[in-house]
This record gives sequence, structure tokens and C-alpha cells, in this order.
Amino acid sequence: MDANKIKELCALGENSKVQFKLRLDNPNKIAAEIVAFANYQGGVILIGVEDKTGEIVGLNYDQVQQLSRDIGNAANNSVRPTIYLQTETVDVDGKIVLVVNVAEGINKPYKDASGNIWIKQGSDKRRIMENDEILSMFQESGKYHADEHGVMRTQASDIDLMLLNDYLEQSYGKRADEFNLPLEQLLQNMQLMNSKGQLTLAGLLYFGKHPQMYEPAFVIKAVSFFGNDMGGLEYRDSKDITGTIPRMFNEGMAFLKANLHSLQAGQSFNSVGKLEISEIALRELLQNALVHRDYLIDAPIRILIFDDRVEIVSPGGLPNGVDVNSIRFGKTSQRNRLMATLCAKTMDYRGLGTGIIRATKEVRDIEFVNDKGSQFKVVIKRPVVGLSYPQTSGSDLIVSDGLPSQPYNLGYRQIAAPDMHFGSLPVRQLCPQLPKGEDENAIRILQLCQTPQGILEMMEATGYKSRTSFRRRILDPLIGAGLIEPELKDKPNSPKQRYRTVRNNQ
Repeated sequence: MDANKIKELCALGENSKVQFKLRLDNPNKIAAEIVAFANYQGGVILIGVEDKTGEIVGLNYDQVQQLSRDIGNAANNSVRPTIYLQTETVDVDGKIVLVVNVAEGINKPYKDASGNIWIKQGSDKRRIMENDEILSMFQESGKYHADEHGVMRTQASDIDLMLLNDYLEQSYGKRADEFNLPLEQLLQNMQLMNSKGQLTLAGLLYFGKHPQMYEPAFVIKAVSFFGNDMGGLEYRDSKDITGTIPRMFNEGMAFLKANLHSLQAGQSFNSVGKLEISEIALRELLQNALVHRDYLIDAPIRILIFDDRVEIVSPGGLPNGVDVNSIRFGKTSQRNRLMATLCAKTMDYRGLGTGIIRATKEVRDIEFVNDKGSQFKVVIKRPVVGLSYPQTSGSDLIVSDGLPSQPYNLGYRQIAAPDMHFGSLPVRQLCPQLPKGEDENAIRILQLCQTPQGILEMMEATGYKSRTSFRRRILDPLIGAGLIEPELKDKPNSPKQRYRTVRNNQ
């Protein structure tokens, strides 16, 4: 560290990574400061600086020598486990400052001579007393794994034997009853149950009949919003996704695919299309969220879809020793090693640190935001926003996204662009009864029904589950506006009824 950097730090004042000390009168106090930094994210102590004002006072030669010995002794004798420090002296305009660099520890939690665990909180420190915080530190150092911990009130009967047998047959070629072991012993051997007869968290979340009965916070909350922020009261779609890890993964992917656009990309008109965001990337990112989230935090994973981006938010920051730069190059740390093992055998997850590499190769515009101790967020930009529907001849409906050769197949219940047209007029003008937010669904139906379709096909295309809601919000307004008509006009309720788009040349 050079003199200019020290001046800069002194001018900015103390914070969670910088501490000032004029002198060290009490070795126990410096030990507490070292412990707090090591248990946090590391930091620097500047000795010879007035802590109230940041004024650089400096030290003489004898003071530097004595302080260096005192700091070394404090780290060796008053901190457990032992911490190795780096010190340096810097001349700042003729005033000597002793710089003590404390790295983030890899053997957390660290304690002082009295057994107190300290951690930085702003420019000060606080003593940790809560078990959850202590467990979190053990987890960061790899001495504790939440997914191997027993879940209270669970037992062997909470295991779904169909799921367990599917896993065993795929992994070992035989069912549970073919191992010639009591079920409880087999589950303990697989680390799915502890010695107290409780299912481990991994066992419950992977093979449990009703995992959220015991762990209600471990779900996925998925919401598709209107606009680009969470402040509005309206949303397109929302779902609480529950069940085992594989089930939550599959339903989370289904939610993403239902609420994102599909590019036709030169494919035939009736083809499913290619998702606007790489499905490979979404699969890797969602799997990482389920496998690597912090299960010491009682909070859900969140899938948030906005007009301009998709966010996947995991409780807890990245594991210790991993940051947003290193994960791009494949560095990994298995916070939940048992969960990772189970996922690697039955899902696409490989556990080699290659998932993020694959995701970033598929989608370049991905942002990783690591709020250590709170959450890890992945932000994926959506490639196309504000689509419009230009005037077309006859009944040809082609969506303009700047690539005329690639018609666009609209996704589930997306917000309407203000200039969506059918023929030469906006669909809103042609069908004023259409409820707010259903413009794109209406265009999708008009596009789909250029070849006659049944109501189930139309519901699937727009993501509706309720026939009554689909009729009320989409089909009846389009029929009333004369944009859609039934083929069997004399048999409106026939199970063979199909609907077609009426040619529009306005």
C-alpha cells in the first residue's frame, strides 16, 4: 500500500474494511479487531491514525517495533485458530503508519482468547451469539453442510418410495427392497437419514412425499410482471412452486418457457419455436440456484420476469472463496455437497463448475450480483422489447422485430406493445372489449387460428388453464369483434368446434 492510498482511506473514514488506531494499549482489543476482520471479508488496520478524525499522526521507530511484536503475539496467542498477518510500514509525508492486512479467514469462526466470536458491522464490530450465524460460519469453512442436517419430525415413512426406487434403479440397477437392508439402514447409508431417524434435508428435498410440510420456505416463487420493476400491483402470472428438487426444477423451467417469447427463427408457422433466452442457459442457472443456495436461510428462490430481463435470485451469497469473476471461469465450491451428488446422478447438473461457463457461452448478456450473506442474483437481459405489428396484406400476420425473415412467436401473456396491428388497425381499436394486458394473447390467437384450432390448442398457446377465463377474456371478445368465428356456427357447443381467423383488410 502506498502513501496516496493511505491518504485516500483516511479521508474516507472508517468502514467495514478499514479501521484506524492511534496506539494499541490493550492486546486483547487488537485481537478482537483481527477476529472481526477474519470472520468477515478481511480488512486493513491503520495504526498511527486518529480514529475519530482520520488524522495521520504517525509512529516513531521504537513504537513500530513494539507494535509489530504486540500484533504478532495477539494473532498467535489470543486468536483461535491462529491467523497469519501481513504488516508493512508506509511513510506518509514524513509520518510512519503501520499497516496490518487481515485476510478473510478460511477456518471460520475465529475466536478471541475469551472464546468470543466477533464480526464487523459497519465501522464497528459485534459479538455473535445466535446459533444460525455460528452455523453459517462453519458452513463457509466447509465444516458444516446444511443439506446433511436432520429435519425435525421427519421419518422413513416420509420418503416417496417411487422416487427412491427410480433413483436406485438408475444409479445401481435395483430397487430398495433388493438391497436386503432395512429401509432405515439403507437411507442412513445413502446419507438420506441421520442416526436419530430423521431425514436429512437433502433426503427430504429430493425424495420426500411433501417436503414443504416440514420446510415451507424452501420453494420457488415465480412472478411475471408488467413493466420493468416490482412496484406495480398487477402481474401477468405468478406461481408458488413446491415439491422435490427435480419437480421444482421442471416446474420452474415450465414457468419460464410459458412466460417468455419463442422465436420462430425460420421454422414452419406451426412449430414451437426457439425460446428468446437460451433454454440451456436457463436450465444451468436454475439448477445452480437449487443446488448451491444457502439452506441456512429460510427464504425462497425467486424467478422474476420483467419486460426487459429475467432474474433468478438465490438466498445467500456465493460460498466462501468464490466470487462473480471466478465462477465465470469454472471455479466452484459445493456448499451442499450431498445435494450436488444427488442432482449429478439424476439431472443435467454435473457438479464440475461448468454450468456457468455453458450459460455465459449461450447468453453473453448475463450479470451476476453477489450480496454476500444475503442473496446471489443472476440477471439475464431479454433480447427483444417493444415488439410492433406492422400493416400486412390480407391475413398475413408477421411480427416486426427488425428481422423480417424471422417471424416472432409471442410468449405467454406478454405486455402489449402500443402499436400492435391486425391488418392496418391496432387490435385494441378493433376489439375494445379486450381486457387490459391481453393484446399480445389476442394477436397470438389471430395468428394461430389462420388454420382452424380447437379451444384447448388456443388455451395452451396462451397459457390459460381455465376454459371459462379463456372464453371470457380472449375468445368471446374476439368473436364479438368479428375477428374470430366458429366453424360449426349451428353447433356452438360441439366438442368438435374449431375457430378460425376472419380475413381483415381494413
